[in-house]
Amino acid sequence: MLLLGGFTIAAALSKYNIAKLMATFVLSKAGTKPRTVLITNMFVAMVASMWISNVAAPVLCFSIIQPLLRNLPSDSRFSKALILGIALASNIGGAASPIASPQNIIALQNMSPQPSWGEWFFVALPFCIATILLIWLLLLVTFQPGKGTTITPIRPMKDRFTGVQYFISTVTLGTIALWCVSHQLEDVLGDMGIIAIIPMVAFFGTGILTKEDFNNFLWTIVILAAGGLALGKAVSSSGLLQTIAGAITEKVEGLNLYGVLCVFAALILVVATFISHTVSALIILPLVHQVGAGMLDPHPNLLVMASVLMCSAAAGLPTSGFPNMTAIMMEDGDTGRRYLRVQHFLTRGIPSSIIAFVVVVTLGYGLLLAIKL
Repeated sequence: MLLLGGFTIAAALSKYNIAKLMATFVLSKAGTKPRTVLITNMFVAMVASMWISNVAAPVLCFSIIQPLLRNLPSDSRFSKALILGIALASNIGGAASPIASPQNIIALQNMSPQPSWGEWFFVALPFCIATILLIWLLLLVTFQPGKGTTITPIRPMKDRFTGVQYFISTVTLGTIALWCVSHQLEDVLGDMGIIAIIPMVAFFGTGILTKEDFNNFLWTIVILAAGGLALGKAVSSSGLLQTIAGAITEKVEGLNLYGVLCVFAALILVVATFISHTVSALIILPLVHQVGAGMLDPHPNLLVMASVLMCSAAAGLPTSGFPNMTAIMMEDGDTGRRYLRVQHFLTRGIPSSIIAFVVVVTLGYGLLLAIKL
């Protein structure tokens, strides 16, 4: 239900141009300095990923920067840095909120008790901000996008907010606020899945969203997530999960909590680089929880949360996540040449993943301990 509630909010924000209005307004304030435009676009991509998913966010951002790209040469360093920066920031933004990507829903299902949205933000937002700033510095050093670059400012949309847009914004903000305090209101409202019904009733019940919008939901992701949860239950009830977890626990028996965290963060980073983030989470997170619960000093939630943050940060290949796949397909409208090649992901995506790993095992670990997860 949480996934469907997230899709409903994303559909409403996209259909009525609310996300685009906000994004173009922010980007219009970025000016014409390449480094400022780059970091602004990266943070817009991150924030968009939080609320309309990191599948829709890069598509939105790439559509907004089209006028800017048309005024730059196809081999411009800034074009490459901008497209890659948006893709990497969208990947990182996939960890910023529980509804930003399917792997976060899978992580919540493997955490007991589930953290509140406030606790999630306390850990995920500093991780995302710190990682994106460091990736921005990496892109500035490796691309040097400021050399000989003249940028055309992005103009904000002139449309005024309508009553429908105000209603959508109010319902969205109200739903997010309830999600943030869901633990305090659990006796009244139940879990986060029940709260997710509010935007579904508000938007479909009033005709703001139609059955066509419902049919356009990413049902493959819903089925994948639900199928993965069913598979996890089967593996657990059959005893296979306990057997595998027991074998791994023996191997890491001499390691403390920090050592185990580093091992699992590195493992899920490698796996998620080669297969999708969601499938990696489906395979590894139940195992992480089981191993964490079996330790002498059990911290299963801490290990699962750190692992899912790392899962979103895998970006070493063009196929490592949907934002990367979208970025590699971007072409110059005049020449038909692609802006990015595989080498750009190998030389910037892999270092970006390593940067995220360092942030998780330092800042992320400290924040997780701070909230006693």
